[in-house]
Amino acid sequence: MTDQKTIARYFIAEAFNTGNLAPADEYIAADFVNHDPGTPPLPTGPEGYKQLASGYRAAFPDIQITIDDLFAEGDKVAGRWTARGTNTGSLIGMPPTGKQMTVTGTSILTFAGGKVVAHHTNWDTLGMLQQLGVISMPG
Repeated sequence: MTDQKTIARYFIAEAFNTGNLAPADEYIAADFVNHDPGTPPLPTGPEGYKQLASGYRAAFPDIQITIDDLFAEGDKVAGRWTARGTNTGSLIGMPPTGKQMTVTGTSILTFAGGKVVAHHTNWDTLGMLQQLGVISMPG
């Protein structure tokens, strides 16, 4: 069985960085739920995760996510990460801007039976939209 931190590295960064979505079927539970206020609702299970990763890869084909910290305790793994990329594709109906972004975020994964069953994340969505010029800075 793959350890939780290895699965978390795949879930948080590797799938986005490489586009390799095949391990999602092995690592993500059928009842997986994504909790992210910056992302529209997704289907449950591996398919929802695949939509998440492929959607961001389509919008930012050069996306690179670096895991800055990773902690495991019991059935949870928490990670702090940094994402960088150039917006050359559509994102949730927003046309591409051609601009680069760098954002940070945190993700907490909950495991059951060796698979990810829940993902709670908060990241700098507003900062990304400002960097892309979609939302202007106040003042």
